Amino acid sequence: MKRKLILDVDTGIDDAIGIILAVKSREFDLLGITTVNGNVSLDQATDNTLKVLDLLGETNLSVIKGADAPLIRPHFFEHGVHGEDGLGGELKDILPSRPAEEGFAPDFIINSILNFPHEVTLVMTGPLTNLALAIKKCPQIVHYVKEVIFMGGVVKGPGNVTPTAEFNMVVDPEAVKIVLHAGFNDITQVGLDVTRHAILKEDHIQAIENPVIREYIDNSTAQYRKRYFKRNGVDGCAMHDPLAVAVAIDKSLVKTEDFFVDVETRSELCDGQLVCDFQNRLEQDRNLSVCTEVDEAAFLRLFHSIVSS
Repeated sequence: MKRKLILDVDTGIDDAIGIILAVKSREFDLLGITTVNGNVSLDQATDNTLKVLDLLGETNLSVIKGADAPLIRPHFFEHGVHGEDGLGGELKDILPSRPAEEGFAPDFIINSILNFPHEVTLVMTGPLTNLALAIKKCPQIVHYVKEVIFMGGVVKGPGNVTPTAEFNMVVDPEAVKIVLHAGFNDITQVGLDVTRHAILKEDHIQAIENPVIREYIDNSTAQYRKRYFKRNGVDGCAMHDPLAVAVAIDKSLVKTEDFFVDVETRSELCDGQLVCDFQNRLEQDRNLSVCTEVDEAAFLRLFHSIVSS
């Protein structure tokens, strides 16, 4: 049986590629895709998600809107990386073929987990607002979800928005704190420590055998790749969100270690920073599996085989 999965996204450039990877892998029974404020507004993220599904010919997959703002903080968008529309301008003149479905993403997450106890995998590639709201409304879901995989944070390197913090953590650190302290039995963090070693380059794109997907990825990532080179001196772009999806497909792509991890929410300089207790100095129970290494070549082989199909 295919594994049941909910993908929670704030669809920017790399979320969109993550959606493509999840759908085309045919590894999952995709219960639905939930959207959240993050890279772009909730409405834009939802439209982008629907456009990407149209591109794939997936017009029956449920898309459900979620939180339109962080729990307590103002909006903080990332137009500099993803463009005003979130997809690098690639689909800006196209309207989605259908609206999102009725409902509220946190409720959809709760109902799915309770209807399929111990079967649902959550892959979260945006801020964790929807999951935090679901936990606040129905705390017992932590005992019935199969696993949670989220893209966000960094434990050993610099951030990509502030000197210490990654974007998804910065947008809604209060939501992150709720998730980290909720008591999940199986929760994995896919952070910048590994996504910065999963680089999509021009030759990888040109090797994609599906012409529609090749053209879309080439065009949508063009400015992102230029910006990434200017900032990091790397000829390509990090596949942050696609790696989180890939980990759901095949966990052997990464090595993980369990640590107690918390998030800073009351700092002038470091809000959103994940604090990983490597030496167990706080003597707290380990609450998070942290990805520490990635097999980049294996990830790119998996990515190529799926998106080329």
